[in-house]
Amino acid sequence: MSREEVDRTLKGLGDEREAVESSLLALQDHPGRRLLEGAQLTGRTNELWAAAEPGLQLMWTLFDTYSEALAAARAVRSRRSRPTQSELIELTELLRGKGVTVAGSQLPGGGPSLTGGARLSEQVSLRELVDRMNEWYARIMEVASAADAVWSALPARIDLLLAELGRVQALARSVGVLPGEHPAGDALEELGQELGALRGEVVSDPLAFWIPRPVGAPAPGRAPVGGSVETGRYDRAERAVEDIRLELTDLVRLRDDADERLERVGETLARADATLAEARRARGEVLAKIAATEVPTVPGPASAMRERLAQAEQLRRHGRWSQLGPLLDTLEAASERELERARESLTSVTAPLAVRAELRGRLDAYKAMAARLGAAEDPELIERYDQARRMLWSAPCDLRAAEYAVVRYQQGLRAVQQQTAGPVDGRPYGA
Repeated sequence: MSREEVDRTLKGLGDEREAVESSLLALQDHPGRRLLEGAQLTGRTNELWAAAEPGLQLMWTLFDTYSEALAAARAVRSRRSRPTQSELIELTELLRGKGVTVAGSQLPGGGPSLTGGARLSEQVSLRELVDRMNEWYARIMEVASAADAVWSALPARIDLLLAELGRVQALARSVGVLPGEHPAGDALEELGQELGALRGEVVSDPLAFWIPRPVGAPAPGRAPVGGSVETGRYDRAERAVEDIRLELTDLVRLRDDADERLERVGETLARADATLAEARRARGEVLAKIAATEVPTVPGPASAMRERLAQAEQLRRHGRWSQLGPLLDTLEAASERELERARESLTSVTAPLAVRAELRGRLDAYKAMAARLGAAEDPELIERYDQARRMLWSAPCDLRAAEYAVVRYQQGLRAVQQQTAGPVDGRPYGA
């Protein structure tokens, strides 16, 4: 090496020394390394850290060896401003040759030699020594960074979820959802156990929750480079807690609205009973006033609905909201159907009375038309009107005969109207 090459190499190796020292100090203070050092580790994390942890002390030893070798080279160079040829040869050997002796166990690649057995020592160059320190640094940093990433991502989130779980459990107790009595109560208890176990596993074996970046399989005994935190179990627990919280929120809403909803069901059933009572009264009227008519029977009150409503009231008093919810939904729908059934019964029962009322209205309209035509005193029309009116205003009323009488009066009015313009009831003559 020339003098200029020696100076450049010394400067480069000096810069390398400063960089290595800075990296060692940063690694010494790395939060992941400090946590690993004091943790009770298990599983994959314990395996990888057991292989990597000794490297930190060995790196300092290698660093001291490197510093001593570099200092020796600097001492030779400092003898004179222009080194002799023999000094240049010595510096070349110090800076580029394999003149640094290190123990075989201090090298990441140190292991059995080609001839068998562990190597007790090895001769390496300063450049190789830097490379070996970098290998140790990468091994330790990979484990420490992965553990720190997992510990930074999961334990705090698990603690927050456990706190939320506690609030949800308190909400569950307030609406009577308890373990052993309701599936949601059992699920909350299981979630508490799962989250506790998950936190313990994350703390003791963080690398079990580390997903390496897919860049090829790592070498045996080496931690993966880069990756992400596996949060599947946490995410599932979080979704389960939220689902139960929403379910409990519905129960709280039910608890707050139960009195009003039960009252509405009772009122609906009362309206249905009143409608059925009116239908029964109307049926008696139809049977008395309308002749030769088949009147449908009126169903009785919904006693079964009343029993179920009483059951719902009892569930409300005892705070059995999870049981009350489905029953109350059913009662609301059934009470509306019961009211509709009562209304349909009233409509079908009163149909004959509606027909009679329609015939009465038509007869009165035809009489008014006769008066406008000046035919009110026509003897035949008077006779036909009186006959139709007697039928419609007497009981029992024969609807078929009464309708025929109204039609006869209409036809008589048409005969009179042939002397004037315009159809009767909007119909052409002879229709």
